[in-house]
Amino acid sequence: MISRKVYSQEVKDTPHKVDVRQIYNDPSAQINHIELKPGESLKPHKTPVDVTFYVLEGTPTIHIVGESVSFERDTLIESPANIVHHISNEGKQNARVLVIKAPRPETATRVL
Repeated sequence: MISRKVYSQEVKDTPHKVDVRQIYNDPSAQINHIELKPGESLKPHKTPVDVTFYVLEGTPTIHIVGESVSFERDTLIESPANIVHHISNEGKQNARVLVIKAPRPETATRVL
C-alpha cells in the first residue's frame, strides 16, 4: 500500500504561482491538489489530455471555453483535452480541488 499526505508534498513551481502539489504521477494518470486562496486564479491554459476536477472544499469557479460556473464541494467536472480552461476562487474561503489528468500528459500544458 502506498499513501501520501497532501501537505507533505512539495509545492510545485508552476506559472500559476499558487499552491499546487502533485500527489500521484503514473503513465495512466496524474493527480494534483490545488488550493486557491480567495482572489487567486490559475492562468488560462490548454492541457493535452482530458482533465477532471473534483471540488474538495470551497466554491471554485471553473472556466471552460468561455463558460464559467461556481461549483460546490463534492462535484466532479470534466474538461476535454486541448481547450482553454482555468480555475479561480471568487469566494471568501479557500478552495481545494483535485485535478486528474488521464493519461499523464507527455507534452507540456500551454499557458496562454
